[in-house]
Amino acid sequence: MAIKKPINVPLISIVTPCYNSAAYIEATVKSIQNQSITDWELLLVDDGSTDATLEIISKLADADARISYFKQPENLGPALARNHGIELAQGSYLTFIDADDLWFPRFLERSLEATKDHAFVFSSYQRLDENLQPYLSDFIVPKRVSYTDILKSNSISCLTAFIDISQLGKKYMPLIKKRQDMGLWLQYLKETGYAYGIQEPLAVYRIRKGSLSRNKAALLKYQWQFYREFANLNPLQSAYYMACWAYNGFVKYRN
Repeated sequence: MAIKKPINVPLISIVTPCYNSAAYIEATVKSIQNQSITDWELLLVDDGSTDATLEIISKLADADARISYFKQPENLGPALARNHGIELAQGSYLTFIDADDLWFPRFLERSLEATKDHAFVFSSYQRLDENLQPYLSDFIVPKRVSYTDILKSNSISCLTAFIDISQLGKKYMPLIKKRQDMGLWLQYLKETGYAYGIQEPLAVYRIRKGSLSRNKAALLKYQWQFYREFANLNPLQSAYYMACWAYNGFVKYRN
């Protein structure tokens, strides 16, 4: 079921998958509504939530014509939820934010400025706990990353990726268990060569208890499958990039 309202074609399309996000989604949407740039559409894709998420996002959509919501028939996973949003996106630019994260007011403005020179940009972000208290130091991204850089360490967060799809076209996340965002970035990097990082933190990544993204041991098998089955690397190459990824993950989360 899709609840879509006719609006003028927006400049920027924002895709947000939602799954049992009732405790956080209003704050996330508020951070989007507080952006210095107002020419956007927000595509909220409910992925079979069993809490009050659907009720909340329907009310948010009723109150703001720039917001649309879509309900998946069942829990299909974040890749399909995001791909649904990508398919429906009408803007010239595409970006993502998860249903528990936040943007600072100039995120869209600063990202859009950066695309004057580069079609694929991303930015640094703060890392806070569930209650928005300091958890880790700010993650400051590299000034640019290549295809092989991302194989070694995925420094592009879904939270801050910003893509000029009027130039690069729409691409979709691979339907794999984990690392779907990494798969999408690699598709774009095959064309652009580099993605360019904004050093200024422009967002808040909320680190919740039990987050799988921080449990590197649990991710090892998925990372290996990604190298072998999606990136089509041989065992030796996979082992090399796995070692790089493990080391960089340790460095990323030690502070």
